[in-house]
Amino acid sequence: MHHFLLIDDNLADQLLAEEAFLQLCPDCTLTCVADGKTALDLLKSKAVQPDVILLDVNMPGMSGFEVLAALKADPQLALLPVVMLSTSGAKSDVRAAYTLHASSYLVKAQEFEQFVDQIDTFLAFWQKTQVARE
Repeated sequence: MHHFLLIDDNLADQLLAEEAFLQLCPDCTLTCVADGKTALDLLKSKAVQPDVILLDVNMPGMSGFEVLAALKADPQLALLPVVMLSTSGAKSDVRAAYTLHASSYLVKAQEFEQFVDQIDTFLAFWQKTQVARE
C-alpha cells in the first residue's frame, strides 16, 4: 500500500484529489494538509510518513518552493520524492522546482476527467517506482 501526502491550500483541489485517489487506488492512503508549516510539522514528527509528496506551488504563508527547499534541507526528509502539482506551467516555476530538486512537475488539468487521467498516470508510475526508505 502506498501513502501520499497532498499539500494544497485549495479545498476544492483536495476534494478532487481525494475523489480521484478513491476511484483509482482505494488501497492507497492520501493525507491532505492545507499549508506547508503543518505538513513540515507532521513530517518531522513522523505523524505522516508518505511515499511521495504532491505539493502545490502557489500557497499563502509558505510557497510550495519554500516547502520544497525546507524538505530538501532536512536530512530526514531530503530523500522523499516531491511532485509539484500546480496550475502554473510557467517555465520559471518549472525551472525553480527542478533547481530545488523536485522529482517532477505536473500542471493540473482543468477538467476532472483529465485530472483523473493525470492521477492515474502518476499512480501507475509511483506504484512501480522504488522509493528510499529508512
